[in-house]
Amino acid sequence: MKSSDMTGEDAPDGEQEVLVPEDFPHDPFPATLAGAQPKVAACEVDGRYVVGLAEDERRGRYLMCADLVEQLTGYTERKRIERHDLTLTTLLDEIDAGIRRKGWELGQVEFDWIMARLRSQFL
Repeated sequence: MKSSDMTGEDAPDGEQEVLVPEDFPHDPFPATLAGAQPKVAACEVDGRYVVGLAEDERRGRYLMCADLVEQLTGYTERKRIERHDLTLTTLLDEIDAGIRRKGWELGQVEFDWIMARLRSQFL
């Protein structure tokens, strides 16, 4: 994804507003709370309770993940040439397993989103 695909109209302060796709995860680290009654983990932000990420947090995580997709696209193209003995599906499976082992502070749904975007570019 090119950075031009991530921006929309000019924001009031002159910067480009980032458009986060609807399929990008809203809550990469869902909370579980013990107890007999159902509970929701929420944070109070500006007098409102927010479950999951606030919009600015989600936007930042999206930009980070979109950047990883760009980097992994180049990496996949290079590895495709180097590892011509592997099928593309196998190569993408190896990349998927490798990024999940990196220790990056990403939620499983973010890894899933990154790999879905990467796979859509090659398969």
